[in-house]
Amino acid sequence: MKIYELKSTFGWEGDDGLGEQLIQQILAGEKTATCAPKSLYSKDELSEVYQTAGQLVTVYDKDGNPRCNIKVTDVFETTFGAPDMRLVKGEGNEERIEEFQKDHLMAWAELIQNGELELNEDTVLITELFKLVHD
Repeated sequence: MKIYELKSTFGWEGDDGLGEQLIQQILAGEKTATCAPKSLYSKDELSEVYQTAGQLVTVYDKDGNPRCNIKVTDVFETTFGAPDMRLVKGEGNEERIEEFQKDHLMAWAELIQNGELELNEDTVLITELFKLVHD
């Protein structure tokens, strides 16, 4: 597998296997989108994520192991309360917005509990759409 300069990490310590589950979904072609609240990005990080559109990116697991490559096809903003359907479908939730919201409330529960994230209908999400690259 070729390693690209740009990287994206799925998972974190204490994620109860979520990162590995997401990587397996990418490898199976089921996951073609990811998102994070805009408020969690610094100005430089936000600039960097927008520059990934059209670029090849290596996906790493939480232990720093490269697992696969993706091509980012689009980066855009949407809201948690009315998420773009490309995001909902790309996250594997078909057209079930409520399921998408529930999954992300659980994924970000610790950040919400620690006061690091306020999540409501108007929360802006930075969305990355991508496709798996076989190289």
